[in-house]
Amino acid sequence: MTGAETPMDWILECSSCGETQGPEGLPTVCACGHPWLVRYPDRVWPAELRERLPRRRGLWRFREFLPVTESETPVTLGEGDTPLLLLQRTGERLGFSDLWIKDEAANPTGSFKARGMSAAITRAGYAGAASFTLPTAGNAGVAAAAYGARAGARVRVFAPRTTPPTILTQIVTFGAELVLLEGHIGDCGRAARNFAAESKSFDLSTLREPYRIEGKKTLGLELALQFGWRLPDAIIYPTGGGTGLIGMWKAFHELTRAGWVEPGKLPRMYSVQSTGCAPVVRAFEEGARDCEPWPDPVTRASGLRVPNPLGGRLILTALRESGGAAVAVDDDRLGEFERSLAHEEGIDLSPEGAATVAAAIDLKATGALGRDDRILLFNTGAGWLYREPEQLPGS
Repeated sequence: MTGAETPMDWILECSSCGETQGPEGLPTVCACGHPWLVRYPDRVWPAELRERLPRRRGLWRFREFLPVTESETPVTLGEGDTPLLLLQRTGERLGFSDLWIKDEAANPTGSFKARGMSAAITRAGYAGAASFTLPTAGNAGVAAAAYGARAGARVRVFAPRTTPPTILTQIVTFGAELVLLEGHIGDCGRAARNFAAESKSFDLSTLREPYRIEGKKTLGLELALQFGWRLPDAIIYPTGGGTGLIGMWKAFHELTRAGWVEPGKLPRMYSVQSTGCAPVVRAFEEGARDCEPWPDPVTRASGLRVPNPLGGRLILTALRESGGAAVAVDDDRLGEFERSLAHEEGIDLSPEGAATVAAAIDLKATGALGRDDRILLFNTGAGWLYREPEQLPGS
């Protein structure tokens, strides 16, 4: 990939100190250590563009909202356009009249991570990156391996040994070098940063570069399109690194600026975590500005096993600005909802997706959610990636 023939018309703004800089090169984090956010001060999103979007396909139908110039070709595997499904039987059983799920398992590589990697590897490739590294709880590693292969780049993935075996097999299948470590994703993150410094590979870690969040924000743009530009009352999102939640909140503000959604009617955002790893929940309940590291993170929902999210301050801001909250659920409840949605709705939930169902029940019990609220859950990945094959009855 070569540099853009037309100028890049966006800037980077620090999410903490407010410093700004141009997007040239391979930006990581601000000098203050906090993530950059992409801003588009000169872009205009007219109503005519909104009317054209249904005739386009995939994540890059939203390219006017994304960090790409007119002359650039994205690295894509056809991500986006994932199903938005009404959970009628489940909703009736749980006491909801308008319960929906966005099933990100339909993405290439089986998870929502495809969105972020498409944008990040596109941008890094045009800046000259030829190899990548990252830590993963699982699905990000699969997506990085696949999109790296698509871009013709080398990828090294650092993963905990406790990562589900099927996910690890997928990483290797796409040609990435896999390094397994004891510990959790934080330990893998340190290893990835050390490797990046030694090898000059570009670090794709969550929020340590500014463009994965831009790919993830298409979750918000896409659900707005699918709901006819009327946003739901509440969104329940399984939160590890939290890039998707941060990205959606950013997208909703951009849609408000464009005049495409009604101001003052943005969704209440709810984070769900595991009781075995709940740094966002603890910080929210304590009124803290940022998260503190969670000791000994343990949960079988590997995407939630993030003990100290770099974007903790941004997550907490979105929850509080939206009037939402953060809740934690026990791992022993996840299997129930994985089974019930498979049997009732034909949807193969990941453990993280199952956590959103448990959270909806708990939030309804506290009065945070009403029976007639339009509620959107997220299944962030395919359940089959987490499971070993089971013996069939009679075999």
